Amino acid sequence: MAKYYVQSGTFRRVVAADSSRKAALWAVNEVMQQILPTEEAESGERSRCSAAHSERCQDKEPVQTVTVLSAKVRVGERGFDRDDANEMSTMEVVGEWNQMAMTLHRLQQMLDGAGTNRTSSVGRVAGSLPPAKRFTDDQISDDLAA
Repeated sequence: MAKYYVQSGTFRRVVAADSSRKAALWAVNEVMQQILPTEEAESGERSRCSAAHSERCQDKEPVQTVTVLSAKVRVGERGFDRDDANEMSTMEVVGEWNQMAMTLHRLQQMLDGAGTNRTSSVGRVAGSLPPAKRFTDDQISDDLAA
C-alpha cells in the first residue's frame, strides 16, 4: 500500500491505501464518523455518564472539534499543499461513500436475518435449506423481487 497525503478543509491526514480514490474514501469515512457515530461509541458514552453523577454529565458538555471538508479533496503522494496532488470533488467521493455504506448496511441486514425475504435468501446462500428446495423457480423469482 502506498502512503497518501489527504487534505480537504480542516482535514489533513496521511493514509495508507491502494489508490488515491480509496484514500479519499477513507478520509470521507473518517469525517462522517463524527456525524454518524457507531453503536460502540454511543454505548461507551452512555456507560460513562451512568457511572458518573447524572448532574455532572449534563453540566459538562465535551469539547469537540469538528472536522469540515471543502469542495475538493486533494490527495498526493509527496506531501500536503502540493500542486501535483490529485483533486476530486468532495460530493463525488461522498456519493461513493454513501453507496458503499448503504451496501454494507444491506449486507448486515441480510446477515442479521432482517425481513422474511432476506432471511430466506440468506438461508439459500448459506445452504441451510434442503438441496431439493435450493434452486426452484419460485425461489429464484422471490430473490429477484427482493
